[in-house]
Amino acid sequence: MQEITTYFPDLTETQLAQFAALEGLYTDWNAKINVISRKDIESLYTKHVLHSLGIAKVMAFAPGASVLDVGTGGGFPGIPLAILFPETNFFLVDIIAKKIKVVQEVANALGLTNLRAEQKRAELIDEKFDFIVSRAVTNMPDFVKWVKDIIKKKQLHELKNGILYLKGGDLSEELADFPKATEYNLSDFFSDEFFETKKVVHLPLKFKP
Repeated sequence: MQEITTYFPDLTETQLAQFAALEGLYTDWNAKINVISRKDIESLYTKHVLHSLGIAKVMAFAPGASVLDVGTGGGFPGIPLAILFPETNFFLVDIIAKKIKVVQEVANALGLTNLRAEQKRAELIDEKFDFIVSRAVTNMPDFVKWVKDIIKKKQLHELKNGILYLKGGDLSEELADFPKATEYNLSDFFSDEFFETKKVVHLPLKFKP
């Protein structure tokens, strides 16, 4: 928890309690349904929670905004972001039913009323969102194909509507066809060596009626 309070010192008592509850909830659920590697569960707050919150260092989601988390797995980055932005609406999807069950159970235990989850493919979603977030579920060209038609027209934020993608390493080849993409190094925000090669990629996408 100290990693969270160090970088996000203005949390409310409710948010502090929700973040503190994550370790017990994921330890318990992971023993039943393996959604996080056994090794990583010991580094939950650094490798999953704080990593997810890297998006918040790039974007403070506005009240009433809608965010889609594609390939959420056990709820990352969606659940930590939903805790941090309680007035923003989050929709978490994954194609694996047991992972969505964990997401729903954790969200219910935390009392997150701004989050819903569903077993669904991104390509089948017929709503529109301000932003699409994800943690490296596939390469950017394929990801863009999945979500390029579900971006809202109205802008609520300084950054243009589109994708906020958590990924690591050299992305020059993967982003070669996306000149408008911007890379933000998480090492600029977090000191742990885990973040040395980790990034948030912002890729604006145009509204398509």
